[in-house]
Amino acid sequence: MYDPTVARLTYRALLGRRRALILFALPALLIVIAGAVRALTGADDQIASDVLGGFALATMVPIIGVIAGTGAIGPEIDDGSVVYLLAKPVKRPTIIFTKLIVAIAVTMVFSAIPTFVAGLILNGNGQQIAVAYTVAALVASIAYAAVFLLLGTVTRHAVVFGLVYALVWEALFGSLVAGARTLSIQQWSLAVAQKVAGGELVTSDVGLPLATVLLAGVTVAATWYAGQKLRTLTLAGEE
Repeated sequence: MYDPTVARLTYRALLGRRRALILFALPALLIVIAGAVRALTGADDQIASDVLGGFALATMVPIIGVIAGTGAIGPEIDDGSVVYLLAKPVKRPTIIFTKLIVAIAVTMVFSAIPTFVAGLILNGNGQQIAVAYTVAALVASIAYAAVFLLLGTVTRHAVVFGLVYALVWEALFGSLVAGARTLSIQQWSLAVAQKVAGGELVTSDVGLPLATVLLAGVTVAATWYAGQKLRTLTLAGEE
């Protein structure tokens, strides 16, 4: 289910100069913000939770997920080079699974590690805040990568739709409409973070059992459907 050649090509595409600049810029900004906040306010658990939840998990992780998930396959479909990949003797589910693993790895590295470092800077991991949000970033990376990889296979405007979901649905509607939070990867990952932190600083509108089921279900469903769409694309190309 994992093809090293497909993985190498995908890593090369994702870590190209233009995307790499964006991938490094957001984590760097988080670290700068964390340093500035710590210098101005000192170690404060509530402020640390607000920064990690408000910027790292709500903004940085989904945007990096959009870049990694859609960039893993979207550009190949847009420029037609995916035809050469599909001509190789590699099963379509293997292509999707390999690209998903790469997208997850890139999202985790560029989101979870900076989140942990920022948490240490903000309050030295007091009340397990840094660890809790790092775990949330890791969990969210899996679901975001799967959803945005699926978007990359079904539309040429995957980045736009991904940003709309991440920044409009989750950040805007999620803060205004209570029901929207139930359909939010951010809230699902916060449920895991709440369990890790064990206090009142990290909260979620979704219970942990439901969040776990939804995270797993969305990841599996998105990966499966992406494989089906890629198979359809192959048949269309052959015809």
